[in-house]
Amino acid sequence: MSAEQKNQTGGSLLELRHIDKTFNSGSVSELSLFKDFNLSVARGRFVCIIGSNGSGKTTLLNLLCGGETPDAGQILLGGRDITKEPEHVRSRRIGRVFQNPAFGTCPQLTILENLSLADRKGKSYGLSRGVSGKKLDEYRSKLELLKLGLENHLDLPVANLSGGQRQALALLICTMTPIDLLILDEHTAALDPSSSENVMELTRSFVQEKHLTALMVTHNLRFALAYGDRLLMMHRGKTVLDVCDGEKEALHVRDLTERFNEISIEDGNDV
Repeated sequence: MSAEQKNQTGGSLLELRHIDKTFNSGSVSELSLFKDFNLSVARGRFVCIIGSNGSGKTTLLNLLCGGETPDAGQILLGGRDITKEPEHVRSRRIGRVFQNPAFGTCPQLTILENLSLADRKGKSYGLSRGVSGKKLDEYRSKLELLKLGLENHLDLPVANLSGGQRQALALLICTMTPIDLLILDEHTAALDPSSSENVMELTRSFVQEKHLTALMVTHNLRFALAYGDRLLMMHRGKTVLDVCDGEKEALHVRDLTERFNEISIEDGNDV
């Protein structure tokens, strides 16, 4: 049984059906990245996605979040066709943490103001009183989960935080309200090793405790093997490796580097 078949046993949350995507169509720089691309992700899966530059990883995330529109095919989330939904509508059901820590928070606002805004996602913004004491306690409790001491600095502007602190806060903000899908877009790439480890452990904790379905693009092969329960390797808009559960756990970094080398050699032979 293939990883894709095993994945189906949990009931699909996300489906990409017969996706085509071409960039710069009709020009000398035309690039047909996806051609009849299909992917199904079961509810509750934590999928790690790796691949060389230009393999389609970022485009895949942009297609899911609405930053790009497929030329053909369908994208279904929870059985609902979201192919033509705008990005801001999808954001109510899809949370995304970016590589740049600055993208997931409002740096000019305080930690409290960032949390308050996140708490209002998908709700109307009317005139109301300030944050209640009950909400303050709730926000402090959420910040305590980060184990960074931020619960004692609610009035601190986010711009004053380190990259690791901001990324941890972005992860918290992204998952404060219920979402169907969590997108992690190389969210540790800009961090130092210690901060990266901390954010990854927080990621694991949030995904497990909130029972999230997650897709994580990463260049860190060790993280790709240590976290999640399904691994995809992409190349030129195709899935060249798809393993989950025990098959994934049996892999080592050298297995992935050898596969990358094989792909490189195959590309060279094609020239």
